[in-house]
Amino acid sequence: MKKLFFTVAAVAFSTATLFAQLSVGAKAGVNLSNVNGDVEDTDMKVGFHVGGYVNVAFSDALSLQPELLFNSVGYKYTDMDGLDEADVTTNLNYISIPVSLMYSFGPANIHVGPQLGFLMSAKTKSDVDELDGEDVKDGLKSTDLGFNVGAGVNFGKLNATARYTIGLSNIADDDDFDVKNGVIQLSLGYKLFGGE
Repeated sequence: MKKLFFTVAAVAFSTATLFAQLSVGAKAGVNLSNVNGDVEDTDMKVGFHVGGYVNVAFSDALSLQPELLFNSVGYKYTDMDGLDEADVTTNLNYISIPVSLMYSFGPANIHVGPQLGFLMSAKTKSDVDELDGEDVKDGLKSTDLGFNVGAGVNFGKLNATARYTIGLSNIADDDDFDVKNGVIQLSLGYKLFGGE
């Protein structure tokens, strides 16, 4: 699956550069994330993302946009510490590579495409010492495959986007559990150079 993802992305990008107009930009924003599947009573966690993008325009309407992002996602839950409840946040940090096919109409656009994430760290945060700072990376898979659906708008060199990342792969290392990421991503971007 990963080989296919990289092959399609590489062929699309190399072909696009021969016929297309390039622009390069930076982006950052807020992540509202949670997990779905064999988990109960988890709550949304607020995180962030920061990185860059290359937009490869085939025409005024159609473009391909690969991105490289540092993505902080995760979830919150309540654990029992003895007889007391303890609030725990699980922070999952990924290097993510979304590749979006973008259709523009005027200043607005819609975009869809796959995203591959590489898990960099996974730790808990809690006001209870026994649950704070626990490294949970060994219980998770090192990669995460998702699919993005989103929309955006351009204001000159500035752009704003909103997207939802649907988790396609199980992030739990134990195959008896099915746990998938789900992320709402709100971004502001700035075109550094290229394009019109």
